Amino acid sequence: MTITNLAVNEFLNSVPHDYLGLLHGNTPKKVVDFLELDRFDVAKAMGLKDKSQVRLDDQIRKDLKKRLVEIAVICELMAGYFNGDAEKTALWFQVNNPALGGISPRDMIRYGRYKKLELFIRNALAGIHP
Repeated sequence: MTITNLAVNEFLNSVPHDYLGLLHGNTPKKVVDFLELDRFDVAKAMGLKDKSQVRLDDQIRKDLKKRLVEIAVICELMAGYFNGDAEKTALWFQVNNPALGGISPRDMIRYGRYKKLELFIRNALAGIHP
Protein backbone atom coordinates (compact mmCIF):
# COMPACT_ATOMS: atom_id res chain seq x y z
CA MET A 1 0.00 0.00 0.00
CA THR A 2 1.41 3.39 -0.95
CA ILE A 3 1.61 6.34 1.39
CA THR A 4 -1.19 8.04 -0.58
CA ASN A 5 -3.43 4.98 -0.27
CA LEU A 6 -2.62 4.73 3.44
CA ALA A 7 -3.56 8.40 3.95
CA VAL A 8 -6.84 7.96 2.04
CA ASN A 9 -7.64 4.81 4.02
CA GLU A 10 -7.06 6.61 7.34
CA PHE A 11 -9.12 9.58 6.13
CA LEU A 12 -12.05 7.34 5.22
CA ASN A 13 -11.84 5.40 8.49
CA SER A 14 -11.94 8.48 10.72
CA VAL A 15 -15.64 7.90 11.45
CA PRO A 16 -16.28 4.34 12.55
CA HIS A 17 -19.31 2.12 12.06
CA ASP A 18 -21.98 2.62 14.73
CA TYR A 19 -21.63 -0.82 16.34
CA LEU A 20 -22.75 0.31 19.79
CA GLY A 21 -25.49 2.68 18.64
CA LEU A 22 -23.72 5.64 20.25
CA LEU A 23 -23.65 7.91 17.21
CA HIS A 24 -27.43 8.34 16.76
CA GLY A 25 -29.91 9.96 19.10
CA ASN A 26 -28.66 11.39 22.39
CA THR A 27 -24.97 10.53 21.89
CA PRO A 28 -23.72 12.25 25.08
CA LYS A 29 -26.13 10.31 27.33
CA LYS A 30 -25.42 7.04 25.52
CA VAL A 31 -21.66 7.48 25.95
CA VAL A 32 -21.98 8.30 29.64
CA ASP A 33 -24.21 5.26 30.15
CA PHE A 34 -21.95 2.93 28.13
CA LEU A 35 -18.86 3.94 30.12
CA GLU A 36 -20.80 3.96 33.40
CA LEU A 37 -19.80 7.52 34.23
CA ASP A 38 -21.65 9.78 36.63
CA ARG A 39 -22.00 13.56 36.39
CA PHE A 40 -19.00 14.07 38.68
CA ASP A 41 -16.85 11.89 36.38
CA VAL A 42 -18.00 13.83 33.33
CA ALA A 43 -17.32 17.18 35.01
CA LYS A 44 -13.83 16.06 35.99
CA ALA A 45 -13.07 14.66 32.54
CA MET A 46 -14.18 17.82 30.81
CA GLY A 47 -12.51 20.24 33.21
CA LEU A 48 -15.77 21.67 34.54
CA LYS A 49 -15.84 23.13 38.04
CA ASP A 50 -18.84 21.18 39.29
CA LYS A 51 -21.30 18.53 38.23
CA SER A 52 -24.16 21.03 37.99
CA GLN A 53 -22.61 22.17 34.69
CA VAL A 54 -23.16 18.70 33.22
CA ARG A 55 -26.42 18.41 31.32
CA LEU A 56 -27.04 15.56 28.93
CA ASP A 57 -30.35 16.76 27.52
CA ASP A 58 -31.07 19.18 24.66
CA GLN A 59 -29.62 22.03 26.79
CA ILE A 60 -26.13 20.47 26.83
CA ARG A 61 -23.19 22.83 26.42
CA LYS A 62 -21.81 22.71 22.87
CA ASP A 63 -18.23 22.07 24.01
CA LEU A 64 -19.35 19.21 26.26
CA LYS A 65 -21.40 17.64 23.47
CA LYS A 66 -18.46 17.88 21.07
CA ARG A 67 -16.11 16.14 23.50
CA LEU A 68 -18.61 13.39 24.29
CA VAL A 69 -19.12 12.76 20.56
CA GLU A 70 -15.31 12.43 20.24
CA ILE A 71 -15.39 9.88 23.07
CA ALA A 72 -18.24 8.05 21.29
CA VAL A 73 -15.97 7.73 18.25
CA ILE A 74 -13.24 6.26 20.48
CA CYS A 75 -15.72 3.71 21.83
CA GLU A 76 -16.89 2.81 18.33
CA LEU A 77 -13.30 2.38 17.11
CA MET A 78 -12.72 -0.21 19.81
CA ALA A 79 -16.06 -1.86 19.10
CA GLY A 80 -14.88 -2.25 15.51
CA TYR A 81 -11.76 -4.01 16.73
CA PHE A 82 -13.96 -6.42 18.69
CA ASN A 83 -16.25 -6.97 15.66
CA GLY A 84 -19.11 -5.06 17.27
CA ASP A 85 -19.13 -7.08 20.50
CA ALA A 86 -20.47 -4.59 23.07
CA GLU A 87 -19.56 -6.75 26.08
CA LYS A 88 -15.91 -7.16 25.04
CA THR A 89 -15.69 -3.47 24.22
CA ALA A 90 -17.14 -2.45 27.60
CA LEU A 91 -14.78 -4.84 29.39
CA TRP A 92 -11.77 -3.43 27.50
CA PHE A 93 -12.65 0.06 28.77
CA GLN A 94 -12.91 -1.18 32.38
CA VAL A 95 -9.80 -3.37 32.70
CA ASN A 96 -6.44 -1.88 33.70
CA ASN A 97 -4.13 -1.85 30.69
CA PRO A 98 -0.34 -2.13 31.10
CA ALA A 99 0.19 -0.29 27.81
CA LEU A 100 -1.64 2.70 29.30
CA GLY A 101 0.46 2.85 32.45
CA GLY A 102 -1.64 0.33 34.35
CA ILE A 103 -4.89 2.28 34.32
CA SER A 104 -8.10 1.50 32.49
CA PRO A 105 -9.16 3.32 29.32
CA ARG A 106 -12.29 4.41 31.23
CA ASP A 107 -10.09 6.06 33.87
CA MET A 108 -8.07 7.79 31.17
CA ILE A 109 -11.33 9.32 29.98
CA ARG A 110 -12.35 10.21 33.56
CA TYR A 111 -9.01 12.00 34.05
CA GLY A 112 -9.49 14.02 30.86
CA ARG A 113 -6.87 12.09 28.86
CA TYR A 114 -9.21 10.93 26.12
CA LYS A 115 -7.13 12.54 23.33
CA LYS A 116 -4.11 10.50 24.42
CA LEU A 117 -6.32 7.40 24.53
CA GLU A 118 -7.61 8.10 21.03
CA LEU A 119 -4.06 8.45 19.71
CA PHE A 120 -3.06 5.20 21.40
CA ILE A 121 -6.06 3.38 19.87
CA ARG A 122 -5.59 4.81 16.37
CA ASN A 123 -1.88 3.92 16.44
CA ALA A 124 -2.60 0.41 17.72
CA LEU A 125 -5.25 -0.17 15.04
CA ALA A 126 -2.79 1.06 12.40
CA GLY A 127 -0.13 -1.35 13.69
CA ILE A 128 2.02 1.35 15.29
CA HIS A 129 3.07 0.21 18.75
CA PRO A 130 4.68 2.40 21.43
